[in-house]
Amino acid sequence: MSVVLVSDEGHVRTIRLNRPEVKNAVSQELAWGVLGAVEDATKDDNVWLICLTGSGDSFCSGLDLRGSEPFSPQTPMTAQLDDLGWVSQFLLTLREKCEKPIIGGLNGVAVGAGLSLALATDIRLMKRSARILAGYPRIGGSPDGGMTFTLSQALGYEQAMRFLLESKTVDAEEALRLGLVGEVVDDDQWDARLAQYCQNLCAIVSPITMRMTKRTLVKATTAIDLEAQTRLELVRASARRSPARMRRKPARPSSRSARRRSSGSRPDRRTPWKGPHLSAGLSVRSASNANAHPPELRSSHNHGLLRQGGGVKHAARRREARSLWWR
Repeated sequence: MSVVLVSDEGHVRTIRLNRPEVKNAVSQELAWGVLGAVEDATKDDNVWLICLTGSGDSFCSGLDLRGSEPFSPQTPMTAQLDDLGWVSQFLLTLREKCEKPIIGGLNGVAVGAGLSLALATDIRLMKRSARILAGYPRIGGSPDGGMTFTLSQALGYEQAMRFLLESKTVDAEEALRLGLVGEVVDDDQWDARLAQYCQNLCAIVSPITMRMTKRTLVKATTAIDLEAQTRLELVRASARRSPARMRRKPARPSSRSARRRSSGSRPDRRTPWKGPHLSAGLSVRSASNANAHPPELRSSHNHGLLRQGGGVKHAARRREARSLWWR
């Protein structure tokens, strides 16, 4: 059974999400199927208007969290280069690539990615018993699918923030008051009213007028780069980190001497020598004569020899100096 059903009536093409057993939860096959059906309708001149709705009692309950089989209509190389994926293509395809009006028929619950898909349509009708919900904060996520654009466009900044962060369930009447939908339809009149609305538009508006109206209105109301915005939505790894992981750790000293200074375990050998003055010609080997210096200065002299010139490089000289140190 196909997960996307397509049917034509007159000049109206209806695209129906068809996974009623899971309330039309989004799988990769379903998502790409919807996008492919919209693109096919865009290329068909006999199709003037598109109606997008769900089967059963739901529009779309969001991403299928149980996981789904990998699916992509793209070639392996194209899929590897695609950094947006199907979720960002919801907005880009329905709003920018398709110039034909898309009517969203919200026949039931629309949550998460399902709500992003619904908001990407141009005109929305909602069944009275339907409910909508952002849902992202409940799973520790942030909006995607273009919702940051479409929701703020419909509600304004503050109301969009409240809707997303409060993550409250909105019924049909409140959705109408907020401006998320344009019409609420009683359940017993739903199928007839949705079909009637679509057919009436085709009866009074020419296909060229429809396409030019959408083209110019989308251009007039889109002041941002939608592709860049949808790509930004996908960068959300930091929002899912726990508070403990988000604490910045102090930088580890890069050099050995710096680590010793920070730990306080050993003195820094690069600090200037504060002991007695050493003659310019003094070397480690000349210090082997124990009678060359008074006994009370012997250890300090040899300590200074180790510091002179950045330390002795050769192992033999270091061993000789250490033997003098403990003598």
